[in-house]
Amino acid sequence: MLVDEIRRTPAKVLTEEQRESYWENGYLLLERLVPEEWLERLRAATDEMVERSRTLTASDRVFDLEPDHTADAPRLRRVTSPVDQHPDYWAYARDSLLADVAADLVGPDVAFHHSKLNFKWARGGAEVKWHQDIQYWPHTNYTPLTFGTYLYDCGTEQGPLGVLPGSHQGPLHDLYADDGTWAGALSARDVAGLDTARTVYLPGPAGSVTIHNCRTAHHSAVNDSPIGRPLLLNVYKAADALPYTANPLPSSHAEEVVRGERARWAHHDPRPCLVPPDWSGGYTSLFALQQKEPAPRAM
Repeated sequence: MLVDEIRRTPAKVLTEEQRESYWENGYLLLERLVPEEWLERLRAATDEMVERSRTLTASDRVFDLEPDHTADAPRLRRVTSPVDQHPDYWAYARDSLLADVAADLVGPDVAFHHSKLNFKWARGGAEVKWHQDIQYWPHTNYTPLTFGTYLYDCGTEQGPLGVLPGSHQGPLHDLYADDGTWAGALSARDVAGLDTARTVYLPGPAGSVTIHNCRTAHHSAVNDSPIGRPLLLNVYKAADALPYTANPLPSSHAEEVVRGERARWAHHDPRPCLVPPDWSGGYTSLFALQQKEPAPRAM
């Protein structure tokens, strides 16, 4: 569905100004969107994930650990596909206002693609280098968008998401390194070509939601503060956006329609997209790929 067609569908949650801002700039920040009842459930589920990680000494297909993770002092970078790890994560992805907001931005028929829970632990939580998302999981069009939910207050010192406004309308960058291996991030040469002085950072109080388009260039800095920054990420898309490579973060809920109906026709955007490596075996996380760490052991 094209933007002009979406405009003809009244919004359920967003204002028209917010919709237009997203389409023009490629991102939104919705402060305090999520009610406290949801936050309490998500925080409890997240505490359970941290407890589960204490028994691990190395990353696996679910838990991506910081190098100095220990049972006594757990340090997580990511939980992969949390919607498959605790029912409250999937209930939130399916039943909360998030899917309604997605419908306001991509049209009434919305499908779920994947989720992850990025922690950015206190005192050194890993950076995320400049990249765009869609090269990791190409689709037939560019409606996929990522919702980030701040489970706790996130200030500028905690490494919030930084986006480059309007970059979703610009070129897609090559995420392969010069030696042909997958870098998962823009090269230093390409970063130098960005007008990073225009970067907008998106801190917010607990319950705030960031949204960015799959083509939007973004990054986040190391968290050197004494406070962690767990960020729950859910990716939605128009139901007529179909993946043409394997999902790197497979989920039992991938392609499930959460609003409206299943698409009968795929919508093909004429702009090309980079093809990533074969993800049919999955991967641990963007962090491990960007840092060129070895693959985790099989579960």
